[in-house]
Amino acid sequence: MSEIPIFQLYGEQAPWAAPDMLHYESIAQRSRLHDWEIKPHRHGDLYQLLYVHQGEVELNIEGDIRVMREGALQWVPPLCVHGFRFSPDVTGGVLTLAVPLVSQFEQSLNMPLAFGSVSLCMEPGEDAVLLHSLFEGLAREYHHHLPGRQLALASWVNLLLTWLQRKGLERDNGEELVTRKHKIFFRFSRLVEEHYAQQWPVQKYAETLGISVTYLNTLCRRLGGQSALQFIHQRLLLEAKRSLLYTAMTVSQVSDLLGFSEPAYFSRFFRRLAGTSPNTFRQAGIAQFDSVSDEEKAGPLR
Repeated sequence: MSEIPIFQLYGEQAPWAAPDMLHYESIAQRSRLHDWEIKPHRHGDLYQLLYVHQGEVELNIEGDIRVMREGALQWVPPLCVHGFRFSPDVTGGVLTLAVPLVSQFEQSLNMPLAFGSVSLCMEPGEDAVLLHSLFEGLAREYHHHLPGRQLALASWVNLLLTWLQRKGLERDNGEELVTRKHKIFFRFSRLVEEHYAQQWPVQKYAETLGISVTYLNTLCRRLGGQSALQFIHQRLLLEAKRSLLYTAMTVSQVSDLLGFSEPAYFSRFFRRLAGTSPNTFRQAGIAQFDSVSDEEKAGPLR
């Protein structure tokens, strides 16, 4: 397992340049750069949903290989080793979701995903037209920075996750997939969403959950790929990035918003986790937003 690389996105060593809680691209956009093969790898804190509309895909999920043709969805949880081999005529897309976005959906649903940490492969069946329209709509919204984009994207994602949740519950009655460990981790992620800006210590989270710090860290590493403190820090970092890119707040104001005692401490925290200063990150992000790639203009699923 130690030889399996962990990427933010396949072939990339750096995190997403922009801290959207989701990333969407066509299958061809990345796989054709790698001769239509995405070799086995895993992601530390990302979920992925692969949608094949047309063409063929060979799925390699934790060494279990199967071939799907035209109309397939593969859910990949964090730390799941996965690889794909596509036919050159493939069409479809890959939706990548940050853990906090999935946690927000679970909070709205008031229950954990029935399949959250389990890989799941499904055929659209009678819902093929519905799912294709959902992916088409999400792709168009993702590639066009129009007013209300974040709200619209969240709506498309919630519809997709709701469909997956219902199918997961139908398939396994929700009882075998949702374990006590998953429920505790779900409660922890929910608490982090509520209190990350208050910077609760790990001990307080553990006490609130009624478990030890050691057990909480064990759960976080097993189900989230990182320690409890790293999980909390990554949520703080994500919100810092979003505030720097999507608001006009000063670095000092962002520092106050996220509960840091002083801006200098916030800047050190940000540089340690992001590898750059808050101001440099903001300038690079603005420059990126000003350029729209030709790939984005080509079409959502090709």
